[in-house]
Order: sequence, then C-alpha cells, then structure tokens
Amino acid sequence: MSFPGSARVALRNRVCLRWTAAALTVVLAGLSISCGSSSSSPSASHNAYVTLPEEGSVRLLHVNNSTGALTAGLQTPAVAGTTPTGLALHPSKKFLFAANSAANTISVFDVAGDGTLTPSGTPTPAGVGPRGMALDPLGQYLLVTNTVSNNISVFSVASGTGALTEVVGSPFPGNNGPTEILITPSGKFVYVTNPSIGFITAFTFAGGVLSPVPGSPFASGRGVSAVAVESGEHFLYAANTIANTISGFAIDSTTGALTAVPGSPFSSAAGTGPSAMSMDTANKFLYVATQGSADSIWAFTWNTTTGTLTAASNSPFNLLSGGGLFLLMEPNGGFFYIGNQSGSNIVAYQYSSGNAAPTAVTGSPFSIGSAPGKMVIAH
Repeated sequence: MSFPGSARVALRNRVCLRWTAAALTVVLAGLSISCGSSSSSPSASHNAYVTLPEEGSVRLLHVNNSTGALTAGLQTPAVAGTTPTGLALHPSKKFLFAANSAANTISVFDVAGDGTLTPSGTPTPAGVGPRGMALDPLGQYLLVTNTVSNNISVFSVASGTGALTEVVGSPFPGNNGPTEILITPSGKFVYVTNPSIGFITAFTFAGGVLSPVPGSPFASGRGVSAVAVESGEHFLYAANTIANTISGFAIDSTTGALTAVPGSPFSSAAGTGPSAMSMDTANKFLYVATQGSADSIWAFTWNTTTGTLTAASNSPFNLLSGGGLFLLMEPNGGFFYIGNQSGSNIVAYQYSSGNAAPTAVTGSPFSIGSAPGKMVIAH
C-alpha cells in the first residue's frame, strides 16, 4: 500500500513521537529509582559519646556504619574539678547525662541534630562520688550510684528539657561502695555491683522507687565490677576482677532474686582480672575484657535453658583489651569497643554471629585525646 507524501510525513512524525515518549518514560523511571535509592540510603556514620575524666569534658565520636571505625569530634568545654565518668543517653537522643564524680553533680547536655552537645542549666546535685548511670527503658527516670555515700539517687527526667528532679525517698541505700548499675530491658529489676564486699545488690523498680529484692545482696565474687543480662532477663552474669571469675545467675521472673547457675563461677584458661563485659546484640556471645598487663578477651556461649557458660572456640583471645574500662557493643551488631586504661584511646573489634573470634577494626586503637571514662552509642 502506498501513501501520499503528506501522509507519509504524518505517519513518520507519529512514530517518532511514540519512540520519544517511550524513551522519556524509561529515563524518568530510571531517575525515579535513582532518587528513591538515594533518599533511603543510610548516612555514613552515627554518633557516640565518651567521658574524658582528666579533661573534665565529654567528646563526640562518629562511628562508621560499615567499618566500625571511630572519628573524634568536638568535645564540651573543660570544667575543672568535675571528673565526669558515668554516661547515659536519653532514648529520645535529645539529652545526655554525665556523672561528675569529683563535683558530686550530674550534668545535662542538649544534643543537637548533628550530635554536638550544649550544657543545659546548672548541674544537678547528686550523692558523694556519683559513678554508674542508667536510664529506665522509657527514659522517665535516671538512676545514679554514689560510690562514696553508699547509696543510689533516682531522678525523674522532664521529657521536654531533660531537667532532673530527685524523687521522694531518694537516695536509696546501695550497700557498700555501689559502682556499676544495670536496669533489665523490661525496667522491672535493677542490679548494682558492690566490689569491696563482692556482692550484687538487687532491687525491683516501679514509679521511681527502688525496693530491695528478698535475699539481696547476693554473693558474686571478690571485686565484682561489671554485670550483663541477656534480653530475655533469664540470666545475669558478673565479672569478678579480683577473683578472676565470671558468676552466672538465674533471675527469678517474679521477684528478681538471683540463684547461681550450674557450674558458676566460671573462669578462663588465660588472662586475669575480668573487669568489663557485655552480651552481644544477638544474645549469642558474652564478651569479657581483662585489665592490666595480661590483656586478653574472653568469649562464652551460654545454655539458654540452664545459663551455664562454655568458652567459645579459641577463647581467650590474645588481643589488646585496653584495660577494660568498659566493653560496649554496637547496638546494630558486628562491633564492640573497649576503653583503654593505659592510653588515650578506644580499642575496636569486629565479630560475626557465626564466629566469636574478634578481629581488630582497621585503624584501631582510635585516639580520643585523653583517657576515656564511659561510652554510649546513639542508634
């Protein structure tokens, strides 16, 4: 069939328009996919904070999402005579609290969108020698151990400003020299270490009030310095620095009372002075850092029925534990961080859910300019 010249031109134009529209549709689709991918991609890093006791300040850190590497950011203005140690980040990520052990106060910081800190108001009075800090899961209460005055301060937290108000009845008796403090994931129970007497003091917690658990305190071991609990709140573990052991306890789900699990206390084949510990986010491994010259990292798996610990393959690992000021797990999994007692840095390790063996993160240890106290990670 033949077409007049004008008809052939019109047909060719219509074909060209169809091809142009189709091509444009493909390009726009590609742009849509590209833009969607870009907008949903995660940022390269997230924030963390560490107290610098010798500097009298708190430093912002940036944690690389992919590698776990740390980059030092800005630090708050130094305040002489404060010696900040304990640290707690509000669940909203809007407020950060620091325990000033030498000044017997709690500093409140406003957290900006980029993570920078600004002091908020006048520091709040605490007991003598505030050290350990913990927030309940909803961020309504801040609990602080006062090591020298042998008690625990409880403050209500204003949701809009982060301001602290001590609750009626606070401070509560904490036995001799309370140091580290842990609130279980449900917020029902609170456990406090008493290193000087080798015991763990246990409380139920409701409405800002600490009530002693029947049978508390519970014997752990000499120099008990750290505690960790798995997410189901069935078992609690404690590092006994002087006794060189790990104690394991079953938690009574109703009362919070502790009962030693079969085989407790547990020890490692090498390394001495376990001083910091944490359960990994998948609840598969318990990691323990040692202090002093015998640096090593212990790793255990645990029986989900009995709570009994078993050393992980090749544990202990002959790796720098940095003195074990703290052992903090990355909430998103895959990395953990240890405060270096003998240097102005933080040691970082990577691990996998199928293998407890840690490997040093590239660039570790990471300098932070001064010896660390405690660290928290925003997630």
